[in-house]
Amino acid sequence: MTQRISDVIKQDHKEIIACYHRIVDANYHDEIIRFQNLFIWELARNVAAEELVVYPAIEKAVRGGLMVAEKDRQAHQRIKAQLKTFQHTQPSNPQFIPIIKALMVDVSRYIDDEETNDLMKLEESLSEKDSNALANSFVRTKAFVPSRSHPITPSKPPLETAFCLVTAPIDQVADMFRKCPHRDQAVK
Repeated sequence: MTQRISDVIKQDHKEIIACYHRIVDANYHDEIIRFQNLFIWELARNVAAEELVVYPAIEKAVRGGLMVAEKDRQAHQRIKAQLKTFQHTQPSNPQFIPIIKALMVDVSRYIDDEETNDLMKLEESLSEKDSNALANSFVRTKAFVPSRSHPITPSKPPLETAFCLVTAPIDQVADMFRKCPHRDQAVK
């Protein structure tokens, strides 16, 4: 069964939100660490894949797409900076929960705007076949992008693509040593 690009991105957003709730509702330090790592992994990969796949499509297909994509890149830049802070904050830090709550305010605002405006405009300008192809590209791209936030990196291809190819393997090796939820705990 094929999915449209908006379906794939909305599913990503649901997983990010579910991870957030698991972090703020967790009772155990180990559980918080595991879901912090999963939250960072999900959000960083979503942001990078959108910048590499979705924004160029918006620029080409949507009327006024250059302005839409630039607005989204600016929102992503704020989110990446906040995520970088969060990924270096330990749960024992008294600012841990305020940091993720502030980050989630911006993420939620961005998600709402993207789902109600940008993705609708994109879907209206794509055929079903093109939307399916974009969704497949998005999913494949997520496998090759960094899994941590790197806010100083370029946010447009081709420089972002090159940076991703260099940084992603480093992040992925480090991920092998990070605690993540067990399969039966993961959010879906």
